[in-house]
Amino acid sequence: MDIDLITLSEGEHVVSKKKEGKAVQKRSITEGLLNPVEKAQLTHYYLTGEKSYQLDVDRLVKQTGASDHHEAYQAIQHQLFDHHDIPFHGPEIGTEDFTFIDLFAGIGGFRMALQNNNGRCVFSSEYDKYAQKTYFANYGEVPFGDITLDETKKFIPLNFDVLCGGFPCQPFSLAGVSKKNSLGRSHGFDDVKQGNLFFHIVEILETHRPKAFFLENVKNLVSHDKGNTFKVIKQTILDLGYSFDSRVIDGSYYVPQHRERTFMIGFDRKRYGEDVTFDFDRIILPDAKPRVGEILQQNIDPKYTLSDKLWQYLQDYAQKHKERGNGFGFGTITADSTTRTLSARYYKDGSEILVPQDGMNPRRLTPQECAALQGYPMYPINVDNPNASFRITVSDNQAYKQFGNSVVMPLIQVIGRQLSKHLNYLDGRNIEVGNRITTAI
Repeated sequence: MDIDLITLSEGEHVVSKKKEGKAVQKRSITEGLLNPVEKAQLTHYYLTGEKSYQLDVDRLVKQTGASDHHEAYQAIQHQLFDHHDIPFHGPEIGTEDFTFIDLFAGIGGFRMALQNNNGRCVFSSEYDKYAQKTYFANYGEVPFGDITLDETKKFIPLNFDVLCGGFPCQPFSLAGVSKKNSLGRSHGFDDVKQGNLFFHIVEILETHRPKAFFLENVKNLVSHDKGNTFKVIKQTILDLGYSFDSRVIDGSYYVPQHRERTFMIGFDRKRYGEDVTFDFDRIILPDAKPRVGEILQQNIDPKYTLSDKLWQYLQDYAQKHKERGNGFGFGTITADSTTRTLSARYYKDGSEILVPQDGMNPRRLTPQECAALQGYPMYPINVDNPNASFRITVSDNQAYKQFGNSVVMPLIQVIGRQLSKHLNYLDGRNIEVGNRITTAI
C-alpha cells in the first residue's frame, strides 16, 4: 500500500490510502481532525525525539489507516514536517550543550535566543492560538496549551536542564496595575487568571528539579505591592532549594527601544551547593546603543498612516493631559531616537511610537519593523537572506500584540550565553569533585 500526502486548501494535509486509483481521506494532520494536543505531540516528537511523546504518537500514526506503520510514520514526519524547511531549528539531538523547556512561549523569543547558544528545546507551552501559529511557522513545533492544566504538564519530559519563560506581566506591570485598579479588578497574585501562574512554575521546578531556571518579567515586578510580591517570589524559590539572583536590565543596549525588564536566574543548590550564584555583572553591556533609524523601512504602505480622525484625537488627548500636568500622550521618533516601550496595545492606535512623515500624518511601525525592534531577524531590515527571516503568518493586529508581548531576543541571548557558560562550569566542577572522591576511595 502506498502512503500519499494530499495537500488541501490553506496548507491542510491528510494522509490517504490509494485504493483502485482513488484517494480515500483519512485523518487530517495539520488541520481538522487532529486536536491541538495531538498536533503538539507529533511536532514535539519529530523535533525532540523524547520518548515521553512516543506512545501517543505511535497510536496517532496507526490511526491514519496505514497497514505499514513505518511508512505512514515517515510520510507524516518527513513530508509534512520537513526539518530543513524550518527557519530556526536548534541543534541536532545529542549535539546540544543543554536542554530547556519554553513556558509561556509566545512567539519564541526565549527559544531563538537559547537555540543560538546551542540549547535544544524539549517542550514548549503557549496558550494563545495565534501565537502558536507563529511559533509553528518559525520552529516547526506546535506548543502545548494551557500550562495550568495537569493534562498539559504530563507531557513535560522528566529530565531537562533549564526551565525558562516570561510569565505574563500584566498583573504586575505599571500599565496593567493602573488599568485593573481603575476597573476595580485584582492584580498581582490576586489576579486569579494570570497572577498565580508563577506558582505553576514552582510546581514544575519542584517536580522535575532542572539544573537551573531563567525567568523574565516587567520592571515593576520588583516594586509591586511595596516589594512584597517580589519577596514572595524570591523566598518561594529559595525554599525550593534553588539560588535566586535578579537584575533589571534595559533592552535599549541591544535594540533601539527602552524596555526595562526584571531577569531572574537560579541554580539547584542540592546539585551545586549552597554557595552557587549567578553573577549578572558578567554581562557586559555595549557602549554604543542602536538607533531606531536602523530598522525603519522606506516606501511604506499607506495603510500604516494614521487617519485624520485618529491623529486629531491623539493630539487632543495629549493636550488635555498636558493641561492637567500629566505626561500622557503620543510619542514621535527621529532616526536617532530610542523608542518608548512597545506594548501589546500598539495595534489600537500606535500612539507610543509614531514615525513622522513629510507633509502627511505620522504612521505606525509596520509589523516587520516591530519584529526588528525586538531584535528578531527580519529580511531585509537586519538580515540579507530571506530564508533566515522571522516569519509573520498572522494579521497585523495579532502581530502587533505578539511583538508587544515579546522579550528582547538579543538580550535574552546574551544572558543565556552566560547562563550556559556557568552551567558548563558548575557541571565540570561537580565531575572534578566526583573524580577526586573516586580516586580517594
